[in-house]
Amino acid sequence: MTYEDFASAQSFFLWSTFAIAMILGAVVNKTNFCTMGAVSDWVNMGDTGRMRAWVLAIAVGVLGVTGLEAASLVNVTSTFPPYRQNSLPWLEYALGGVLFGIGMTLASGCGNKTLIRIGGGNLKSIMVLLVIALIAYFMINPFPGSDKTLYSTLFYPWTNPTAITLSTNQDLGAMLFSDNIATGRMVAGGVIGILLLAWALKSADFRGSFDNILGGLVVGLAVLAAWYLTSNVMINADGEVMSLQAYVQSWDFYAPADAVRPDVAPLASQSFTFINPMGQSLGYAASGFDRTLLTFGIMALAGVIAGSLLWSLVSRSFRIEWFASGSDFFNHLAGAILMGFGGVLAMGCTVGQGITGFSTLALGSILTFVAIVVGSAATMKVQYILMMRAEG
Repeated sequence: MTYEDFASAQSFFLWSTFAIAMILGAVVNKTNFCTMGAVSDWVNMGDTGRMRAWVLAIAVGVLGVTGLEAASLVNVTSTFPPYRQNSLPWLEYALGGVLFGIGMTLASGCGNKTLIRIGGGNLKSIMVLLVIALIAYFMINPFPGSDKTLYSTLFYPWTNPTAITLSTNQDLGAMLFSDNIATGRMVAGGVIGILLLAWALKSADFRGSFDNILGGLVVGLAVLAAWYLTSNVMINADGEVMSLQAYVQSWDFYAPADAVRPDVAPLASQSFTFINPMGQSLGYAASGFDRTLLTFGIMALAGVIAGSLLWSLVSRSFRIEWFASGSDFFNHLAGAILMGFGGVLAMGCTVGQGITGFSTLALGSILTFVAIVVGSAATMKVQYILMMRAEG
């Protein structure tokens, strides 16, 4: 996938992202793949069907990345965000994951589910999206007329000092096999991926559920497709083939004098995550829809909503839904606030860290995945206790 100019390469990069995300949105809507629902089914009914679908998606991601990385077909080390960085801000991963887990439970779904519900006609989720976007934007970008962000004001002074600097990248292959990282990544990825796949397929009920298997497979394959796409779109610049990110880093040397230089980081290899891109989308809208600010994440958001909308119309399941009560509104508002803070603090959501990040076997991603499940499960238990007391 090599192009002769940046505009053509970027256009293919963005529209291919939209196409993959559209398939993802349609299939997730069709199969009711839902990470919050997976935890709810498990905690409240002992049903692990959707949890196994989530784990199947992780297994496909882990095994796929292991194979593609071994064949030098993807770059999952120098990524956006940097999942395998050697800094391990464990407290931010744990705290952010718990906050996100609580938030997605209160708001009836994670970031990805919010987009799916919007495509299905749920107006409540539009409010959730806007609140998450506002918080995610100012967690990273300074307030007008200031150099302070929500992150630097509320979290950095007490969470950042707890970060651990590792001697290697934080993925399990590098940490366990530092003397031969490439082999270590293949061994760790193969073993962990097979174990996850075995657990997901162990249940006969799950194996008999077409939707759960389809949802897990497509989500995992979509994550892999995005990794492959963003690692392999190249530009032939005066005979030198380079990535989009490398081209932009040498912008003044190769680009026309009147061309506007885009941001470098969002052009790195990456896959699906949904909280930070909500903030990016707010910035894009606030700029007057400046095309130079279009990113993988913004196109992914649009694609998931479009895919969900398409399936809703085809299946005639599109329904306008609004808040049932004042408490319903405040639950969704609180959940959106917590997801905005937690998703940025943990550097991802149930898809961004729980599948995309997990596929790199980054320790922080695994920690975040566990923290999200714990936060969500604990919230459901508290909700059940409060409901029983109210009825009693």
